[in-house]
Amino acid sequence: MNREILVLVDALAHEKNVDRDVVFGALELALASATKKRLNEDEAEVRVSIDRHSGEHKAFRVWAVVEDDDHEMPACQIAITDVADYDANLKVGDVWEVELEPVDFGRIGAQSAKQVILQKIRDAEREQNLNDFLQRREHIVSGVIKRIERGNAIIEIGKLEAILPRDQMIPKENLRVGDRVKAFLLRIDRMGRGPMLVLSRTASDFMAKLFELEVPEIENGFIELKGVARDPGMRAKIAVKSNDQRVDPQGTCIGVRGTRVNAVTNELAGERVDIVLWSHDPAQFVIGALSPAEVNSIIVDEDNHSMDVVVDESNLAMAIGRGGQNVKLASELTGWKLNIMTVEQAEQKHEEEFSKIRELFMAALDIGEDVADVLVQEGFTTLEEVAYVPLNEMLEIEAFDEDTVNELRARARDALLTQAIVREEKLEHQAEDLKTLEGMTPDLAATLAENDIHTRDDLAELAVDELTDMTGMDEDSARQLILKAREHWFADAQGDNA
Repeated sequence: MNREILVLVDALAHEKNVDRDVVFGALELALASATKKRLNEDEAEVRVSIDRHSGEHKAFRVWAVVEDDDHEMPACQIAITDVADYDANLKVGDVWEVELEPVDFGRIGAQSAKQVILQKIRDAEREQNLNDFLQRREHIVSGVIKRIERGNAIIEIGKLEAILPRDQMIPKENLRVGDRVKAFLLRIDRMGRGPMLVLSRTASDFMAKLFELEVPEIENGFIELKGVARDPGMRAKIAVKSNDQRVDPQGTCIGVRGTRVNAVTNELAGERVDIVLWSHDPAQFVIGALSPAEVNSIIVDEDNHSMDVVVDESNLAMAIGRGGQNVKLASELTGWKLNIMTVEQAEQKHEEEFSKIRELFMAALDIGEDVADVLVQEGFTTLEEVAYVPLNEMLEIEAFDEDTVNELRARARDALLTQAIVREEKLEHQAEDLKTLEGMTPDLAATLAENDIHTRDDLAELAVDELTDMTGMDEDSARQLILKAREHWFADAQGDNA
C-alpha cells in the first residue's frame, strides 16, 4: 500500500505538472478527513503525516492546550490541568498530539478523498499556470471570450481564465462569445476559487501599452510617454516627449498616413486620440493639451495649482469640448485645474480681484485709493508682500519716496501683528475637539476661527462648497473633513438606538 501511494503521487505530479509535496499535502488532507469522520466528532482536529520516501502514513489527534474553564470546551481544545498528567512540559498555547490508528487508504471514502485530492491539485495547477504567466511579464493579454456572466466577459487565455468586468469594457462596445479581444492586466483576484486575472479595456495603461506595441521608438527609449487621459470609447489625449532631437515624437506616434495611431484607435472601438507634445513649462503644456483650441493667454495660480485659460469667444466651445470633454481630459493629462474663460470674462475677473486687493490695502494700511492702486499695479497682492519684500525693490517704484516706503512697510507689519493677535484670541475660544480633529492643521484651524467656526458641530453643519470657498480646499478633502466632524452624530444616534 505504501508503494502504491508513492506511485500515485508521482503519476499525479507528472500529469498535472505540480510539485510532489502538493500531491502529498492533498493526500494528507484526504486521509485526515476520513480519520476525523471515524471519530464522529465534528470539531476534532486530525493531522496525517505521510513519509515522502517510504509512503508510510501516521494519524494524530490534535488538541490546543488552553487555560482551565468551567464551560464545556470544544473537541479541539484541552485544559492545561487535564493534560498535565500526560506531559508536564506542555504550556498554554502548545499543541498536544496523540497518535491514532491510521485509516487504510484502500478503505477510506474513495469519492470524498478523490474530490479533496483533485481540488487541491487543481488549485496548485492553477497557481503554477499563473506563476508561469507572471514570469512572462505580459501587461497586455489576448484571449477568446468563453462566456458572458452577468455582463462580465470570461476570457480564456491559454490555461488560465480571466474576467473582463462590465465596468472595464469600453462603453457601447458589443462583445460576444467567441470574439478575440485584447485587454490590460489590471490585477489578480485571489478571493474566489483560485486566482483569476482581472482585465480592463478602459484603463489609461491599456492605451499606453498599445502605443508601446505600435511605436518601437517608445520601447527603445527614443520617445517617452509622459501621460494618458481617456474618456473610453470617445476621446483620449497622450503626452509624448522626445529623448532624441532627431525624432519628432508626435509624427512618430502618428505614423505614415496615421497608420500607428489608427491601429490603436481601431483596437479601442474608434476612440479618437490627440497626441500632445509634453513641455517642462506647465503653461505651454496646457496650451498643447487644449489643442485644437487656440489660447490667448494663461494666468497661473501656483497656490491653488490652477490656471485661468483665456480664449476668444469663437474658440470657447472648442476649448471646453462637448460636455466639457476637452478641458476635462486636458486637466487630467496636465494635472492642473483649468478654468476656461473668454477675454471679457477674464477682464471682469481681473477687475474684481483688483478692487478686492485695493480695498484690503486701503482698509489695512489706512491709505488712499491712488496709493493702493500703485501697489496693486506693481504686483502686490498681500500685506505680507508689502511688509517683507526687499526694501530696494519697493524703492524702485517711481511714485514712492523712501519715507513713503518705510511708512507703508511699518503699517503693513502693524496690520499683520493685529491680525495675528485677533487670530490667537479666536483660536483660544475654539473647542479642543475641533483642534484635534483628524485632518485638522494649525493653519486650517486659524482659517476656520477667522470665519467663526469654533466647534466641531459648527464644522459639521457646513456644506462642502461653503468649506471650499472658506479655505480653498479641494472638494474631496473638504468632504472628508466634514464627514469626520459628523462622525460623533452617528455614534450618538447608534447609542440612543441601542
